[in-house]
Amino acid sequence: MPIPILKPTVARDEKFAGVTYHIEGELVPVLHLELSGVPVYFEHYILLWKEPGVQIGIQPLKGGLKRVLAGMPIFMTEASGPGQIGFSRDGAGHIFAIHLNRGDGIEMREHQFLAATGTVEYTFTRVKGLSNMLLGGTGFFIDHFVAQHGEGIVWVHGYGNVFEVTLEAGQQIDVEPGGWIYKDRSVRMETQFQKFSTGLFASAAQIVWNRFTGPGRIGIQSMYVHMPTAE
Repeated sequence: MPIPILKPTVARDEKFAGVTYHIEGELVPVLHLELSGVPVYFEHYILLWKEPGVQIGIQPLKGGLKRVLAGMPIFMTEASGPGQIGFSRDGAGHIFAIHLNRGDGIEMREHQFLAATGTVEYTFTRVKGLSNMLLGGTGFFIDHFVAQHGEGIVWVHGYGNVFEVTLEAGQQIDVEPGGWIYKDRSVRMETQFQKFSTGLFASAAQIVWNRFTGPGRIGIQSMYVHMPTAE
């Protein structure tokens, strides 16, 4: 298996999918967008500043009732240009972009998403089963982003620093359940329970892993977190 590689921590004058963006800042980084004809959507509490000419609206999400019951947002805030706008999450970490060509998609842990271009469709699935609810698990929801009709960008916030590993077909990696951020749709994920085989409390102690099987990319954050769930 290849060694995970640190994602870039700075971006200047990056252009893709009709948007120019910049990422700067060491402890609590800021995403700065230059909007023209392509809108972006985001969770409202990450908005840091904007030019007066940037228009803000609401984008409702499908499955609103399920999201309310899970304590997740039922709408996204949308910004359209022309003009500049800045975003930052209230936490130390690492902001980076995932570029999607037409038809590409990415799957992500809930609460890691920062913003996306309006060309990217957003849905989610519930991760069921006791193993995904206890001892860190994977959370109740995985977000799905697909560039269905053209190029798009998803901007992501990771806690600590973010590393990416690309697995070949059949290669595997075990990640602490709060440590993974995103994966390609081709990567299979399952939960593993590892019991301690020696020691005084061996019969009662165990470690929980999320096992990922390639091919595809996986994002790993160095400051792993376990998000609260509705239950």
